[in-house]
Amino acid sequence: MAQLVKVGITHGDMNGIGYELLLKTFDDNRIEELCIPIIYGSSTAASYYRKILNLQSPLFHTINNIDDYKNGQVNLINCIHDSIRIEPGYASNDSGKAAYAALDAACSDLKNGKIDVLVTLPINKDTIQSENFKFPGHTEFLQDTFAEKESDKALMILATDKLRVALVTTHLPISAIPSMITKELIVEKLKALNYSLKRDFRIENPRIAVLGLNPHAGENGLLGSEEKEIIAPAVTEAQDTGILCAGPFAADGFFGSGRFKDFDAVLAMYHDQGLIPFKTLAMESGVNFTAGLPIVRTSPDHGTAYDIAGKGEASEQSFREAIYMAIDIYNNRTAFDEARSNPLRKMFFDRGRDDEKLDLTKEESEA
Repeated sequence: MAQLVKVGITHGDMNGIGYELLLKTFDDNRIEELCIPIIYGSSTAASYYRKILNLQSPLFHTINNIDDYKNGQVNLINCIHDSIRIEPGYASNDSGKAAYAALDAACSDLKNGKIDVLVTLPINKDTIQSENFKFPGHTEFLQDTFAEKESDKALMILATDKLRVALVTTHLPISAIPSMITKELIVEKLKALNYSLKRDFRIENPRIAVLGLNPHAGENGLLGSEEKEIIAPAVTEAQDTGILCAGPFAADGFFGSGRFKDFDAVLAMYHDQGLIPFKTLAMESGVNFTAGLPIVRTSPDHGTAYDIAGKGEASEQSFREAIYMAIDIYNNRTAFDEARSNPLRKMFFDRGRDDEKLDLTKEESEA
């Protein structure tokens, strides 16, 4: 029987809907048949939200160290040791500090192999800022924390089982976007997306659509030159490397006509260009996946939702899907990597050859 995946979950901003999602999701104990949940958060916050939401279960197994987790239970590592005021619906420095404390503890355990994947609940990108966190969001922080080589570049992918949207640029002011769009960056993102579709989603020959930057994809230069001078050449270069991609497409018509259904993924130039149509089509079930790094991280595709925090109105579907997707991607990567590790030896083993006969010399292997 395959070993259960240890899923580390950070509680995000405790003044948002994070604890409501945790309590609702793990009220169904069938999820414990798929993974070992390990929440990084506050037992005090969990008790507080259980009370104000009038929920009797689930009861978390509270521990102080990852080594004390129990299989078959929802484990909660108590990361918040200072007295912190919980104020549902309000941004506060305390909730920002608590969000970082949980994220830091989870990343440490992930680096040390104590958990297998990371699922992050929404943070407030302003209140979490500190000497330790000077990033626009999770994606940039995780790249800085986990990139092992120069080619490890985080790629934000919003995904469901039918729609995947990746971004060339992420958390930037609109005014800064044009100067960041380069042919080299688009090709880099296309290569990362193509590889992720194969390794993480097990799509053999992925088809990728590339959006333009300007209205009507520039209208042949009338509304902007980026499509002719940057994006189209990037698509051609990627095609020359064997990537099945096409574009640039005008974003509005592409989504409005349903053309996205013909592709396995869409590469958008900037945050709102890709995420507005994605969330319109898949807000309840969408998942934010950070591709391109050695670790697996997912999150729900929404924010802290202060306006409904503590009211019992939040849907846990996106968070539940984030857990499922993290498990699937972890297993897909494992299978993908195993299938490609030492393929020559695997071929001989499949034919029943003796291990001693596989020690080929360099000259024999190159013959």
